[in-house]
Amino acid sequence: MTIILIAAVGSNGVIGRDNDLPFRIREDLQRFKRLTLGHTLVMGRKTYDSIGRPLPGRRTVVVTRQSDWSTPGVEVAHSLDDALKLADGNDLYVAGGGEIYLQALPHADRLELTEVDQAPEGDVTFPVFDRTAWTETAREAHDGYAFVTLDRTAPR
Repeated sequence: MTIILIAAVGSNGVIGRDNDLPFRIREDLQRFKRLTLGHTLVMGRKTYDSIGRPLPGRRTVVVTRQSDWSTPGVEVAHSLDDALKLADGNDLYVAGGGEIYLQALPHADRLELTEVDQAPEGDVTFPVFDRTAWTETAREAHDGYAFVTLDRTAPR
């Protein structure tokens, strides 16, 4: 199983504001769909609530501490470790929020980031990580942002 964190990150590390994305980039949303389609998608409950529904063509696992939380079409895990155990051996994409990214980062094999050339105000950030533990294997520059793939090179 390959564990991949996928996020759009401002130059100041911000990934969220008021339980929503701080920016909307059409190509980023298309890339997210292209990469995650057919795979397991793990996210926290607040991230799920901001989306409001399971995303088509993906197995959705929501991590929540709420013992009675459930919704149709979604599998529930009460910890990241439980969510990882539910994975079926294929690529698993972690889609936020900040706390889930922080817990998943030590397990991650790859980061699929959209580095946005903006520093928006926000209340959720992507965790700070040691870039020397990662090798940039792809970069696709666009006007105001870049799609960046980082693969882990240092042992966990």
